[in-house]
Amino acid sequence: MAVSATGEVSTGKAGRGRRIILWRHGQTSWNVERRFQGTTDVELTETGLAQARRAARLLASLGPDAIVSSDLQRAARTAAELASLTGLDVAHDEALRETYAGVWQGLTHEEIVERYGEEYAAWKRGEPVRRGGGELESEVADRAAPVVLRHAEKLPDDGTLVVVSHGGTIRTTIGRLLGLEGRHWESLGGLSNCCWSVLGEGARGWRLLEHNAGTLPEPVLGDDD
Repeated sequence: MAVSATGEVSTGKAGRGRRIILWRHGQTSWNVERRFQGTTDVELTETGLAQARRAARLLASLGPDAIVSSDLQRAARTAAELASLTGLDVAHDEALRETYAGVWQGLTHEEIVERYGEEYAAWKRGEPVRRGGGELESEVADRAAPVVLRHAEKLPDDGTLVVVSHGGTIRTTIGRLLGLEGRHWESLGGLSNCCWSVLGEGARGWRLLEHNAGTLPEPVLGDDD
């Protein structure tokens, strides 16, 4: 059995040994300020670029077969570091962008809690909330998970796909691919900058092998804290 992009369990060829690495972009100035980025196109800091270069060296050693990335520059620049080491082309797809969060975008964590406290609390409880009037988490999964699965399907047996995206989008995509109910996605926790999660393909579909991997534990900065 395998889990589809809609969360449904279906029969079909499984157990091909494929692997999906979902890699969060490097640090930005808004991460440091705990400012909600969403779809705002914020560039990497020098620290973020150094993080990308270090992580890329580790990921390159895994011998990835393909790279797909959000087209926002913080993710695209991170992906470029891995591409330069592997010689792979990067496929950019806007469906891998971070959650659009309307009026929350550009606000700090403290400002969001102060101005939209009830909305924020409902989101944290796992209720479907259009944060800032933006996207539901399920809608993010609806656009992102099919892209990941489409690229994974092109892999050879035992192949590895690297997906370069954003903390919220990665979490919702993992939740969808694992077949978890949306109210449980928050339990996956956030990713530190330039850390990654790994999904492996088993006889019953995708399973989570690693989460927030890549270095010693670091604080999670950004839209997911």
